[in-house]
Amino acid sequence: MGFFRNRSTFVSLIILAVALALLAVAPLFLPRFFTYLLALVMLTGLLSLSLNIPLGFGGMYQFHHAVFYGFGAYGVSLMLMKSPVPAAIAYPLAAILSGLLALVMGIICVRLSKLYFGMLQLSLGSLVWVVVYRWYSFTGGDDGLHGVPIPSLISSVSGSYYFTLIITAICSFILYMVISSPYGRILQAIRDNPERSAGVGINVRLHRLVALVIGGFFAGVAGTLFVTVEGSAFPDLLSWTLSLELIIMCLLGGWFTFFGPMFGAAIIVVLRTIVGGYTEFWTLVLAIILMLLIYFLPEGVLGYFQRFGSSGSNRVVEGK
Repeated sequence: MGFFRNRSTFVSLIILAVALALLAVAPLFLPRFFTYLLALVMLTGLLSLSLNIPLGFGGMYQFHHAVFYGFGAYGVSLMLMKSPVPAAIAYPLAAILSGLLALVMGIICVRLSKLYFGMLQLSLGSLVWVVVYRWYSFTGGDDGLHGVPIPSLISSVSGSYYFTLIITAICSFILYMVISSPYGRILQAIRDNPERSAGVGINVRLHRLVALVIGGFFAGVAGTLFVTVEGSAFPDLLSWTLSLELIIMCLLGGWFTFFGPMFGAAIIVVLRTIVGGYTEFWTLVLAIILMLLIYFLPEGVLGYFQRFGSSGSNRVVEGK
């Protein structure tokens, strides 16, 4: 059995290395639009990975994760446009502010569980969205912020692409290490049985709060990457509809797998771009995808292949 685990890990590392190599040389061969689309896929993949920390591995009903994404986008945009803060400080500071917002909301919500947690978080996130949407003198209101002064090194299409690739790769590795750490194992144990975890002395609320802060911080990082690629920020980045899309990405790819949400993000972003070119009823397509997903692939695409591969390995070992 250990042979198959090691072999599976080795194959996964080879696939990951090949994927990174292809992404590194992609701008040399692809048109500008597809380079931009790949950057959008990567930052959305990072955003969905950040959601899956509290959702898939923590078992929390994170219904309004997009608020941290938009908060990071607005944070870096406002600092670059309306303050003397240099970009080298504005980018990490915006992500830290998103983490602090997640901490404040988490302290309020973590006392509750399941649906009650999700509904309270949805209400608080909607409150932040309303403030951004209505504060015209500061956030631009429903017009948003446009023409954000991006540093020249990363302002071009290729520059923003490589910046997004590097940051996404680093953050994905950090998140993987978090999930693989003892804390990640405890978080999954809390997800599976919070009562028993509390019974053996685990501080359930504290571990859940940490997961919320981690997810909020990396969602803020994704928000800063969006501003780098788009050069703008707008209230839709904090909307509950985007949060719903993120949940579907995690479900589609496999919310009990690490790379599943990123795979789901790639599918949704590409489909939205293609379908959006033919019809404005994108949300209808999204609803159909969700219904088919729940009925045919409740464990997600990568979750299905992971389960299929595990069952295949077990059959080989039992036959031996």
